[in-house]
Amino acid sequence: MRIFSIKKYARYAIFIVASLLGYGWAQPGNAAAEKLVLTGASTIAPLAAEIARRFELQHPGMRIDVQTGGSSRGINDTRNGTAGIGMVSRALKPAERDLQAHTIALDGVGLILHASNRVSGLSRQQVIDIYTGKIVNWKTLGGRDAPITAINKAEGRSTLELFLGYLKLKNSDIKPHVIIGDNAQGIKTVAGNPNAIGYVSIGAAEYEARHGTPIKLLPLDGIAATVANVRNGTFPLSRPLNLVTRTEPEGLARDFIAFARSEQVHDLVEAQYFVPIGFR
Repeated sequence: MRIFSIKKYARYAIFIVASLLGYGWAQPGNAAAEKLVLTGASTIAPLAAEIARRFELQHPGMRIDVQTGGSSRGINDTRNGTAGIGMVSRALKPAERDLQAHTIALDGVGLILHASNRVSGLSRQQVIDIYTGKIVNWKTLGGRDAPITAINKAEGRSTLELFLGYLKLKNSDIKPHVIIGDNAQGIKTVAGNPNAIGYVSIGAAEYEARHGTPIKLLPLDGIAATVANVRNGTFPLSRPLNLVTRTEPEGLARDFIAFARSEQVHDLVEAQYFVPIGFR
């Protein structure tokens, strides 16, 4: 009886430890349920969720939880251990070299207008003038006589950082009319406002445009904002889509990253209009 009690309490202690570590618990007779949490970039989240679904089908008992919130959240959650893997839609900065990056795809950042807007191209200076409030009407740029609605990304979004770097501006220079979070919100806002301009993931924008959403991508520096030009390396505002870890990944994190970088998911990468790694 005493031996039985010791086993009982030992089992209870293991349950508590497993819960604190964020792992699921298996009932006797079932396969162990192991859980991995991913947080971060909204650009990567839809792709990561699709990869996770396929991974779970091939690995019964494994659970992959994908949560969005921006690249900064991915960095912070990975560092403090809230997430096993962070999603970061840009290259790591020098101050982030304590983390390890594992690229799963390539993407670009492109300007989007409503499909009905007559403007078909903007110079870099014109984009700067729009976002700093010097050009406020589409008529100045050959479009309709209507005020421009400039949409900017919220702080913590890597898309914002890349866009500011391209224009060589600080966020305090920008005079936005609307501030949005993820790519889906940016696309929805431009699709619903014929006078709006925004910038989002090229992959996300191409996907939506080809599925009937009334938006169009503008060229940058005269180069069309297309997945093909991201793939051939000519588009000026491209970026890696990274999964990041605090240390060399082990166990479930290692297996999931290897799966996300493998040819087994290239069809999922291309379905989201991103470029699979190894295809340049």
